[in-house]
Amino acid sequence: MFRRSTKDETPLPTHEEKGPGAKGRPTPTRKEAEAAARERARAVKDKKAAAKLQRQRRAKQSAKMREGMRTGDERYLPARDKGPVKRFVRDFIDARISFAEFLLPLLVTIMVLQYSGNDRLSDVGIFLWNATILLVALDTAWMLFRLKRAVRKVLPDESHRGVTFYAMLRVLQLRWLRMPKPRVKIGGAPIQR
Repeated sequence: MFRRSTKDETPLPTHEEKGPGAKGRPTPTRKEAEAAARERARAVKDKKAAAKLQRQRRAKQSAKMREGMRTGDERYLPARDKGPVKRFVRDFIDARISFAEFLLPLLVTIMVLQYSGNDRLSDVGIFLWNATILLVALDTAWMLFRLKRAVRKVLPDESHRGVTFYAMLRVLQLRWLRMPKPRVKIGGAPIQR
């Protein structure tokens, strides 16, 4: 009653015959599936080990680059800091004290004075603000004039493009935060190579 008749029996499609929705391969045995699962688990462990090794290499390379950046090694400097002109500008800026170096601490002091609530301290803050802006502008203009003249004299054949902007960025940084670290002491002369 519930059996198939042998007359109506049609052959089942084999795995080579790909019909709509067919997966196109035989179902793996339990043994094959477990072996494949073990292999995938082993590969994940290997990936984790490889990723850990790659992180360690990257950390070592980053430390090497930071140290090279700190010491001013040309190989590790970004493109904006490379070249003899940029090196001369760094040394020129680092060899002198400028008012712009003290701009950030002065601005914090001025803010504290102006928002103290005391009218006399507020007036001192306004005066200090005006004096700071004037001194920084005059000192920076004089420094840029001397820098451009020195760069043209010492490195006449090199491109002087971007010297002003680079010098301004360098001079506005606090001395102990500058990267690459200063190679010359205050009052020294720029190092020639």
